[in-house]
Amino acid sequence: MEEQQPVVRRKGKHASSTENRRMVWENVVWPLVLEVNRSYFTLKEYHVKRDAFCKESGVAPSKVAGGFVSLLIKNIITRDKNIYSIHYRLIPYMRKKAPLEYGLVIREVNTKR
Repeated sequence: MEEQQPVVRRKGKHASSTENRRMVWENVVWPLVLEVNRSYFTLKEYHVKRDAFCKESGVAPSKVAGGFVSLLIKNIITRDKNIYSIHYRLIPYMRKKAPLEYGLVIREVNTKR
């Protein structure tokens, strides 16, 4: 009898995008916001933080870039020239310096009050 090869499952496009957004939010964007202690950051500040994350984790910058663009598309981050701002509903968390996981970010940004 032949031995069956294990089935290698790949994540779907949606799951990969969510994973990339989560990674960028929790490892680059939110730590950067807490570090600069304001609700916005410059493109240069982002690049420094991103490069440090990529170097220490071994994640490709292209994967981080995809997650960052995805955060923009989801309106978690907004852009005005070279300034990026977090959604206004996330500012109270920043003021408290609270750890803010991606799941809570999505709920806050998508909640209509």
